[in-house]
Amino acid sequence: MTRVTHAVLVATLLTVPVLVQRAYAHHGAGLYDVRKNVELEGKLTRVDFVNPHTYVYFDVVGADGKVLAMKCETRGATVLRRSGWSPEMFVKGTVIKVAGHPHRDDPSACTVETMTIGNKPTLERYQQLSGAKSVNRTKRPVRLANGKPNLAGDWAQEQQVLATPPPGRGRTGLVPISQAAAIREGKLPMPAGPAGWFPPPVKLTAAGQAAADALRKRPTSENPRLSCQSTSILFDWVFDGAIGRITQSANVIKMEYGVGLTRMVQMNMTAHPANIKPSRAGHSIGRWDGDTLVVDTVGFLPGSLAGNLPHSDKLHVVERFTLNPATLELTRGIVAEDPDYFADKYVDSDSVLPADAPFKVEACKELAPEYQQTGRT
Repeated sequence: MTRVTHAVLVATLLTVPVLVQRAYAHHGAGLYDVRKNVELEGKLTRVDFVNPHTYVYFDVVGADGKVLAMKCETRGATVLRRSGWSPEMFVKGTVIKVAGHPHRDDPSACTVETMTIGNKPTLERYQQLSGAKSVNRTKRPVRLANGKPNLAGDWAQEQQVLATPPPGRGRTGLVPISQAAAIREGKLPMPAGPAGWFPPPVKLTAAGQAAADALRKRPTSENPRLSCQSTSILFDWVFDGAIGRITQSANVIKMEYGVGLTRMVQMNMTAHPANIKPSRAGHSIGRWDGDTLVVDTVGFLPGSLAGNLPHSDKLHVVERFTLNPATLELTRGIVAEDPDYFADKYVDSDSVLPADAPFKVEACKELAPEYQQTGRT
């Protein structure tokens, strides 16, 4: 075990605020103090390569000679894997240097900005490694043998990376990787945010507003995002760089989500059955409108479409999936109605491309210190 670099641990936890505020996008900074910097060095003990965040563990020796076991957070397993990272990079016993921000309440926790593992080059939080390979889309058939558009395969939204535009043109934020360079140079404006990660404005009924207020007050143990549960068929398809899989046949189109949710779109039904057991996935029937797959879904458990936007068991979702044969972008138009909670319609869209890593339901453990609850699995 080695000592803290540049300053002892206690001193680094009390450093002056930094001038540039980091953007933590969808997750928020939680209780990590992004105004303060910490630099640590120690010996790797293990890694939890999981969603929604990966945690690196290492032992640090302070100036007093005491060992402090650190647990430092970085990006989730899926997005790391898409960027060419792997659990095998984190070899037990290797010296690791971490620069990041301390936790306000837990001196043994931090969030990672950069890390150096052994004698390897220093890695930035959002770095794409040379091992990350682009997808060869030229070999993918646009249509199946029956003439229908080929929606089968693994899909993911374009990777989002951090970019800082020129001074006066906005704050640092997550942007599509193909646009990052142009945004940093000021040639493109900073986008509002990744499509599908944030719900569109919806006017709520009185009952809907009461449900939204209740969602804001719920304990973390009941928040699906913080307890490794599915949120909704809309949110989980693209959020946080998720990889999904579509398996296509004449009678059923199967949609698998990286959070473990599975939908079976029945292509040989024209109406929903009378008695549907409510679920997060609901009951879906599909039909082809030309080259567009139209999916009609009802039978939901009450919950959240995204964030604190609630829905009741009366939610009715219609999705329209259209494949662009030139770019292979699979766009989903969404219209959702809920007579109990919505005074108008939920209208949104998102899109995915052939995935740059294979579909896999990653292990999920929410390990942020502030989200730990007794009895959680």
